[in-house]
Amino acid sequence: MIFRNITKVLEKELETSEVVVITGMRRVGKTTMLNYLSDKINSQNKLYIDLEDTIKRRIFEDPNYENILNNLVELGLKKSEKGYVLLDEIQFVREMPSVIKYLYDHYKIKFIVTGSSSFYLKNLFSESLSGRKLIFEMYPLTFEEFLKFKEVDKIFERNFDQKSKQKNEFKEGLYRKLYHEYIEFGGFPGVVLEPDYERKKRLLNEIFQSYFQKDIEILADFKDSSKLRDLILLLLPRVGNVIDISKLALGLNSSRESVYNYLEFLEATYFIKLLPKYTNIDKKLTGGKKLYVCDSGLVNVLGKLSEGQLFENSVFQNLRPRHKISYYRKSEVNEVDFILDDEVALEVKTSASRHDVASLTKRLVGLKKLKEFYIVSLNFLNENEIIMAWDL
Repeated sequence: MIFRNITKVLEKELETSEVVVITGMRRVGKTTMLNYLSDKINSQNKLYIDLEDTIKRRIFEDPNYENILNNLVELGLKKSEKGYVLLDEIQFVREMPSVIKYLYDHYKIKFIVTGSSSFYLKNLFSESLSGRKLIFEMYPLTFEEFLKFKEVDKIFERNFDQKSKQKNEFKEGLYRKLYHEYIEFGGFPGVVLEPDYERKKRLLNEIFQSYFQKDIEILADFKDSSKLRDLILLLLPRVGNVIDISKLALGLNSSRESVYNYLEFLEATYFIKLLPKYTNIDKKLTGGKKLYVCDSGLVNVLGKLSEGQLFENSVFQNLRPRHKISYYRKSEVNEVDFILDDEVALEVKTSASRHDVASLTKRLVGLKKLKEFYIVSLNFLNENEIIMAWDL
C-alpha cells in the first residue's frame, strides 16, 4: 500500500459511527483504499462486497430490508455486535441509500462505501442519510503523491512563501524530468506505476472507455449519449479557458439547457471541473466558468493541447484536493489563473520572467483581500515570487 494524503484521515473514521462515503473518478484508487481500510479494521465481524458483481447486487434488492440484513448474516455478519460492511461501487444499486439508512438506524453497522459519481450521491444520498454520512473525495495523484509512487523522497512546504524560497537549480535537476512525466501521463495510480510509456497511453484510453461505458451509459439519463461524447471533444481544446455555453450549444446543435445538463453530469462524475469567477471584490463582476479536466494525462491522449494548457491543468490537479479555487478576470488582458481560498493568487507560466512578476503585481492592484501572489513556473527563475511546479 502506497499511502495517499487522505489515508490517515480515512483511518481515523474507522472508529466513528457515521457512514463513510469515498467518491471520485474511476481508477483513482478507491477500491484499493477500501481494501486497505478493511485490513485495518480491528474486528472479524466485517464484510466486503463488490457491487460491480451482478450476483452480489441481489443481496440488496429485496424490498424487505430485514431480509437484506438476513442476507448479510448468511454471509457471516453477526448482528449481536458492532459490524462493518464495506461496499464498492454503490451507484449500481439505486436503492442503496435507503437500505443503508435503515440498517444504520436499527443495527450497529458501520458502513464504508465507494462510488464513482457525486451525481448519484448528491441526488440519492443527500436526503436519506442527512446527518449520518461523511463524504471524502479522491482525485488523481498530486505531484507529491506521484513522487511517493515513484519512491522519491521530497519535503513539501505547506506555506506558499516557504515554497517560493525553497527553489534552487540542483532540485530542478532532480525533479524536472519527473514533473514532465506527470504532465504527459497524469496521476492515475495504475498509469503512474506502469513503466512502459506505450502501455501508459493504452491504460489512459482504457480509463476513458471505462468511464464512458459505465458512468455515462449506465448512470446518465440521456437519450443520446453520443452528444455527450461530442461535447467532450468540443471541451478538450478549451482546457484552461472560460467556456461559452452558446458556442457549445451551436457546435452540438443542442439547446443551452441540454449543454448545461451535460456539463453538470461531466462535473458530477469528476471528468471535468468548472471554476467560478472570483467575485469577492466587486459583486457586479459576472462571467462564465473556466474549464479543467480531471487529469492531464487523460486529456493528453484524448486531444491535442498546447504545452501551456497541459501544464496549467497539472497545476490545477495539484491544487484541487487542498483548496477552494476560483479565477479572476476583469478584462481580456487582466486575468489571473487561480485564486486560492480567497487569499492567494497564482499565475501559471511554462517559462516565467521578471516581466511576468511585474505584470502580475500590476493586475492585482486593488484586490486588497488577497494576501499573497506568486507565479508557478516550469522553468527555473530565482525570483522571490516564483514557485517551481515541483514544489507546489
